[in-house]
Amino acid sequence: MNWTIRGGAVLRDGRLAPGEVGLSDGRIMAGAGGKGFDARGLLVLPGIVDIHGDAHERCIQPRPGVDFPAAFALRDAASQILAAGITTAFLGVTLSWEPGLRSLSVFRDLLAALRDPPPGPELRVHLRFEADNFEAEPSALAAIEEGAVSLLGFNDHTPGILRRLDDPKQLGKYAGRAGVKEEEFRRLALEAAARRPEVPAARARMAEAARRVGIPMLSHDDAKPEDRRYFRSLGATICEFPMAEAVAEEARQAREAVVMGAPNVVRGGSHLGWASAAPLAERGLVSVLASDYHWPALTEAPFRLAERGVLDLAASWALVSENPARALGLSDRGRIAEGLRGDLALLRTEGGVEAVFAVGELAWVAPSAAWRLAGATHRTEEVAAALM
Repeated sequence: MNWTIRGGAVLRDGRLAPGEVGLSDGRIMAGAGGKGFDARGLLVLPGIVDIHGDAHERCIQPRPGVDFPAAFALRDAASQILAAGITTAFLGVTLSWEPGLRSLSVFRDLLAALRDPPPGPELRVHLRFEADNFEAEPSALAAIEEGAVSLLGFNDHTPGILRRLDDPKQLGKYAGRAGVKEEEFRRLALEAAARRPEVPAARARMAEAARRVGIPMLSHDDAKPEDRRYFRSLGATICEFPMAEAVAEEARQAREAVVMGAPNVVRGGSHLGWASAAPLAERGLVSVLASDYHWPALTEAPFRLAERGVLDLAASWALVSENPARALGLSDRGRIAEGLRGDLALLRTEGGVEAVFAVGELAWVAPSAAWRLAGATHRTEEVAAALM
């Protein structure tokens, strides 16, 4: 179906201006005609590209010991993702030595479910491979070779887990997520740590596989500039969640993307006490925002940044659309331009998603926006017609 979105403020070429957007054959096309969408009073923005979101884990395991099948969980996740204005979502799938939620079996179940993905957003796999997970390495390498992975992240949470093993609350949390007794989790963690000398060679093998198939790589939680330089030597050109400002500076000096969490912006700071993302974005040290653990924060963060008065909304929105698309090598999305994918998020001027178009089709609409589908002059009439 062809669409023409009229009457809104369209974000093109770095500025918002009145205009219309045509959609035809899944692409943005001028003069597309077809069905109309009344966007009066709305912002017509590029669909969000989420480089890292792991909120799908709560769809799989809403509480410790309560798990749902991957296909069902992904349908739930896709609905939430669309409602947040996200049209391309890189699911942060952690593949760890831990049993349970982040295990090899769950990874395989997710890959199987994604062969027949739910409608709406494009779901891709951001493989967050834990450094000590040697037993799963063959499966991870095979998934990369088969094209089932779109982004490789180098994770290393084992040292942090080891530091917390004597904290009963933290140990209980880890064991609950893994679905094992606390002493069993402790044993597994110590076994993983015993093979630390093997980590560099394993990382090199993973990086070589990613380079061979041409997928981007990122480092995660770099503590020092030397860490960033090490992962750069492996081919990881994206710096995710730097733990110090000097790390972000190192990456930006090399013209690399620096990713921080949108929840950090919305909440006014990191929940872990690390660097605050908003001022770093205003200084150009953060170039991409990710949903991290909360999809709606990715829609809200650009408005919060604009309210601060340093970046306007157009520049802030680039942090969740154009910039992540560029970092991921996705030249066909992230902007509103002729010939690109028809991925749009229509928002109220104060924030809040009213409608989402994915690959040129209306994928989600808020009940409050039903009247806009036929361009009626009286909302009540159109709402009544929509419900008939």
